[in-house]
Amino acid sequence: MKLPRNVSGDGLIRTLARFGYVEVRRKGSHVRLKHPGPPPHLLTVPRHTALKTGTLHGILAEIANARDISIEALLDSLT
Repeated sequence: MKLPRNVSGDGLIRTLARFGYVEVRRKGSHVRLKHPGPPPHLLTVPRHTALKTGTLHGILAEIANARDISIEALLDSLT
């Protein structure tokens, strides 16, 4: 599984909106997202122009664990 290197924070936020995540608040360059559930899930995404691969993998792994979705399915929706 190779992670894309050009995913922006805003692009990831738009993709997560398709999975039911909504913006709860914004502080500086970070956006707090919430999925109503069940179970409810909170997530913070930095609004950087290009997310580092470790940051992107951490966010995708957290979503995959909370929503019972594979990381590969999330990666397919990003591209």
